[in-house]
Amino acid sequence: MIYLDNAATTLKKPEGVAIAMTDALKNMANPGRGGHSSAMASADKVFEVREKAANLFDVDNPENIVFTLNATHALNIAIKGMLKSGGHAVVSGYEHNAVLRPLHGMKEYGASYTIAKSALFEPEDAINAFERAIKKDTVCVICTQVSNVFGYILPLEELDALCFEKGIPLIVDASQGAGCLRLSMRELKAAEFICAPGHKGLYGPQGTGLLICRNSVKIPPLIEGGTGSNSSDISQPDFLPDRFESGTLNTPGIAGLGAGIDFIAGLGTDKIISHERELISYAAEQLNSISGAKCYMSSNMALQAGVLSFTIYGESPDEIARILGENDIAVRSGLHCAGAAHETAGTKGGTVRISVSIFNEKTDIDALVDALSDRHAVK
Repeated sequence: MIYLDNAATTLKKPEGVAIAMTDALKNMANPGRGGHSSAMASADKVFEVREKAANLFDVDNPENIVFTLNATHALNIAIKGMLKSGGHAVVSGYEHNAVLRPLHGMKEYGASYTIAKSALFEPEDAINAFERAIKKDTVCVICTQVSNVFGYILPLEELDALCFEKGIPLIVDASQGAGCLRLSMRELKAAEFICAPGHKGLYGPQGTGLLICRNSVKIPPLIEGGTGSNSSDISQPDFLPDRFESGTLNTPGIAGLGAGIDFIAGLGTDKIISHERELISYAAEQLNSISGAKCYMSSNMALQAGVLSFTIYGESPDEIARILGENDIAVRSGLHCAGAAHETAGTKGGTVRISVSIFNEKTDIDALVDALSDRHAVK
């Protein structure tokens, strides 16, 4: 199979991921729940991966790295915690439902939010839209680093500066940027949380994610329970990472995530994003040779990550994806769990999305274009 659905999950992983997970399954028990060798091996591995994640994202204290089930889990902790007493939030026009659904749910508790809509691939327009949407009662701003639909890299650094100037915490959804774009908690000033999945650009397994915290904030946890610490106290711990890590951790998944982070650290994010941009640029060039094809891509590659949406006039995105699937080419069609992004960009009928990883090559793009050229006229 030619796999071009890496924005959903990276199917091909570095070899070290499966090796690390297998070792954990065979040799590691429950971290923090015993002094025997298998429990200690597990605790050591978990802390080791915290350190690796802290190094990747420039976090001074590894204990500010919280392991979650995925980015959605991390976003729910951050969003619901920040809006626990109501207040107003501002989000970009390109957010995933992992952001918008928790916000919608918090309306029941007196919270509100504004979508700062802006033109696609227009970062200055985005900053202006955020500035207009921020109000006196705004308690947080939430922004995706990269649109999961269009690969649009939003102006995160400029938005962070705006939030810092106004004293408003920023929550970053790094679901599509983590692992391929540099992201430094040390350089960001207003970012209170960075939320990332383990199973996409970090090349870890499904069921892993990160909530990266700036401070040991006293927001309420989403889940409470056993942490292996302060067991005589009925209250949930008020320190990181225990405050947000109740129950048994996914040690095999965390071990695999650590191997994925090792792989990224070895290559460097610059090499990864350069490779992905080369493939996306090539894909757009080849797709534009097909009659009726339209690619949603920036002419400025500095604004483009390894995701490309396209449509073909007269064909539904689902039909195009079906045709490609019959040729054993995996893409995604539809709204991509981000209806607001399509509304903002004017693609309400959805798109076909291709998304690449470091393991894809130009021959994968050639196969996709050939499969479509068999059905559509070439210019």
